[in-house]
Amino acid sequence: MTRGLGTIRALGERFTDVDPASHEETAAAVARLTALVEAQARTIRNHEAAMARSRDIFERASAAARLGLWECDLTNETLQWSGGTYDMFAIPRDTPLRRNQTLIRYPAASLKTLNTIRSRAIAEGSGFNLDTAIVTPNGGERWIRITATVECAGERPTRLFGLKQDITEERRRSERTRYLAEFDELTGLANRNQFQARLARACGEDGAPDTGGTLLLIDLDGFKEINDSLGHTAGDECLKEAAQRLAAVCADAGSVARVGGDEFAVLLAPCAGAGTPVLLAKQFIAAMRRPIRCGWQRCQIGASIGLAQIAGCCARDAFKRADAALYAAKAAGRNTLRWFDPQQMRF
Repeated sequence: MTRGLGTIRALGERFTDVDPASHEETAAAVARLTALVEAQARTIRNHEAAMARSRDIFERASAAARLGLWECDLTNETLQWSGGTYDMFAIPRDTPLRRNQTLIRYPAASLKTLNTIRSRAIAEGSGFNLDTAIVTPNGGERWIRITATVECAGERPTRLFGLKQDITEERRRSERTRYLAEFDELTGLANRNQFQARLARACGEDGAPDTGGTLLLIDLDGFKEINDSLGHTAGDECLKEAAQRLAAVCADAGSVARVGGDEFAVLLAPCAGAGTPVLLAKQFIAAMRRPIRCGWQRCQIGASIGLAQIAGCCARDAFKRADAALYAAKAAGRNTLRWFDPQQMRF
């Protein structure tokens, strides 16, 4: 545009030797043309500035939303990515890319799914949505959500384009929510909800056959005193150690859960053997006699255990039976076990 203005001024200078009247008319015309060109130049500069601001706003919004644009030319598989997409894959911006260069970022299972639905979308001239994992060059895992649309020339697919969004944090929150729905955050054991579901299945409440088995309900003796005198931090350490010892005793013999504050439960299948419930109960009582380090102190607690056969009853009644047996164990002096006896224990 600057070169154009110079050319116009040069043309004006060529008429300096002509008739003054003609010169004035020419000069006026040149001035008008110069003003027009300058106005157009300002318009272009303003437009370019507005475009730059729009790109900046888009990049900022995309970064905040963890979004990136992408497109793939289906004739030669070349890619065009926005800055956000490059950042998502941890690839330097503006690196020329072909599709096969990016496929190594997908784990085998994810790549197989991506290729399957991509081929189907191209064949149908439609689009697709997919949540998939990728592996960045430094070995980190991210989850991205891909949306795609197919563009056709006539009936021939020519281009795929859409959005990619980094959903790693969303995925982690979702997994965390699912984890907390089934597991105890402090000990890592199954929580009461998951344990009750397992117990209900064992009792045949979901329509499956009643598999029977044994329910052990365990209460820590002396835990309240530690929690009250040393504080919740020491109490938490005590609970975590008790959970580890219980899991070690039971190993793969049954399902272990924390079902209350200092209350644990174990579900043993009938195949565990007739003597197994008592053997495991005695082993855990012995394990809990070893001192537990709570902060800077060594503490001594114990365990009382109630056992009940669950065959022929619902999950709710199985808990009641084991709880009645646990109450009997505590009444007998604690640090011991008792079986549920329907003749002596009523509820």
